[in-house]
Amino acid sequence: MVVVTLQRKKCIGCNYCVELAPKQFQMSKKDGKCVLLQATEKKGFFTIKSHDHSLYEPNKQAQLACPVKIITTKLV
Repeated sequence: MVVVTLQRKKCIGCNYCVELAPKQFQMSKKDGKCVLLQATEKKGFFTIKSHDHSLYEPNKQAQLACPVKIITTKLV
């Protein structure tokens, strides 16, 4: 299972995540921060869990590119 987590409050709106993983991320027109699509929120952390292993690589690239290190991608 692929687990992707985002700390949205710390987002600076650089757009790297959207460029690298457009199926999971988009920019909010309201506040200019990224949104993790179809995520559930708990205490400021937005998380998606998927059995689609093809999601791992683009989200891992987004994690590595994020300048504020607010994205985590794990295989569990």
